[in-house]
Amino acid sequence: MGKDTQARLLSRALGACQLSTGEVFRAARSTKTAPYSAMALAQACVVEHGEIIADEIVLGLIRERSRCLHCRGGFMLDDFPRTLSQAQAIDGLLAAEHLQLDAVINYELPAAELLARHTGRRVCAQCQAVFHITNRPPQTEGICDQCGAALGQQPDDRPEAVTARLAAYTTDTTPLAAHYRARGLLMPVNATGRPEEIFTRTIAALATLALHSQAPA
Repeated sequence: MGKDTQARLLSRALGACQLSTGEVFRAARSTKTAPYSAMALAQACVVEHGEIIADEIVLGLIRERSRCLHCRGGFMLDDFPRTLSQAQAIDGLLAAEHLQLDAVINYELPAAELLARHTGRRVCAQCQAVFHITNRPPQTEGICDQCGAALGQQPDDRPEAVTARLAAYTTDTTPLAAHYRARGLLMPVNATGRPEEIFTRTIAALATLALHSQAPA
C-alpha cells in the first residue's frame, strides 16, 4: 500500500478530484473510445503494440479530462508528471486553464524498503485486487480474499525489473524534484510506517505549507 493508497486517502479527506494516469492507462485496455482521441491513441500503444505511452498522449489524456482540474475541491495529479519534460508540459496546460499547483508531495523511502514493497506485491488474476505478502497478506496464501482466484506476481514486480525501474526513476526524478524545489513547491514526506501514519504526516505537512503561504510577506 503506497502512493496510490495515499492519493485515495487524500482525495477523500480534501475533497479533491484524483486524476490518476495509472487508472487511465488501465482503462485504455477496455474502454470504448472516440476515434482519434488521446484515449484511442493510448489504446493503440498499450493494447495493440505494447509500447510505452508518449508524453504528448499522456498530456492529451489529462487535457481530455480538464474538467477534473476545475473541481470545487481542487485536483490531485497521481503518477504524473514523472519527468522534467512532463512537468513543463503540465505547467503549460495549467497556465492555459488559469490554474496552478499548491504543492508537490515527494514520498521518501529507503531503496531497500521500496524494493521490498514492490516485489512483495501480489495481484489477483481475475478481479485485479492487490495484496502484499507482508503488509497486506490474503487470508489464505495465494488466494484472493474478494473472489477466490489465484494471486500472482506481475512481471514488473520481479526483483530485476523493480531494480531497473527504480534506477530509471531516480534518473528521471532528480531534475524533476529540482524543478519543483526551485519553485518552492516540493514537499518531502517520510513514507515509512503504516499508511495511517504516512497520511497523518502528509496532512500535517500540507497544513504547515498552507500556513506559510498565508503568512504576510
